[in-house]
Amino acid sequence: MSRKRGELPPLPEALPTPVVDAHTHLDACGAKTAGDVKGYLDRANLAGVDRVITVGDDLASARWAAEAATWDPRVFAAVAVHPTRTTGFGDADKAELAELARQPRVVAVGETGLDYYWDYSSKEDQHEAFRWHIRLSKDVDKPLMIHDREAHDDVLEILDREGAPSTVVFHCFSGDLDFARRCVDRGFVLSFAGPVTFKNSHDLREAARWTPDEHLLVETDAPFLTPHPFRGQPNEPYCVNYTLRDLATLRDTEVDLLASTVTQNAERVFNLRN
Repeated sequence: MSRKRGELPPLPEALPTPVVDAHTHLDACGAKTAGDVKGYLDRANLAGVDRVITVGDDLASARWAAEAATWDPRVFAAVAVHPTRTTGFGDADKAELAELARQPRVVAVGETGLDYYWDYSSKEDQHEAFRWHIRLSKDVDKPLMIHDREAHDDVLEILDREGAPSTVVFHCFSGDLDFARRCVDRGFVLSFAGPVTFKNSHDLREAARWTPDEHLLVETDAPFLTPHPFRGQPNEPYCVNYTLRDLATLRDTEVDLLASTVTQNAERVFNLRN
């Protein structure tokens, strides 16, 4: 592979039904070339993860994601400028992103939204960029992939005011049960990542236990947020296997049944096709 890494979590037993990693960052994991991408996907396949959506968080990353999705039929892309990178987000950036978003292997506009944890971009810049991404999602008729960190109320307020696209996915959902209900009431989809496996994430786990089947996705957000018990180690798409298994236990359902559910949801939400 293209970078040195710490010790990876062990490769788990393959899931009985293949699943989609609904949000990952293959470039941040270390992939650069088509060969690198194939290596990550081959390893994911051994764990029963057969497709991924690799997500751009700035223009360079968005370009790479859109191109990488043409290298391997198991890879799709989402493109946007991350809210923490919205300072100076101008017309030329918007024109290029709009062109990328229309490519057939790009299946979502994201990740976009609001991040009040970091102060790299002002709230004003974030709000303006978020509104623009909402309009782009509706223009290209592709799902909007939300990044929401410590900004729940403002994210919903802007979506309500602008008019949400037909499909909205809260990537790495971080809210409690009340917020999950508010999102689901609006028809939004909740995608759960490694933090839902953390045993001290009581509010998040309650939300995940409650979320209706048809509103549920699973993701890694790799290389970040490695699931329990490997927190702090490198993350890769194959590790969504661990999150899916933990969710099945949490929701008191069979692994195979939950895998089938989230796969059907991902195919529907992102209109996945090879």
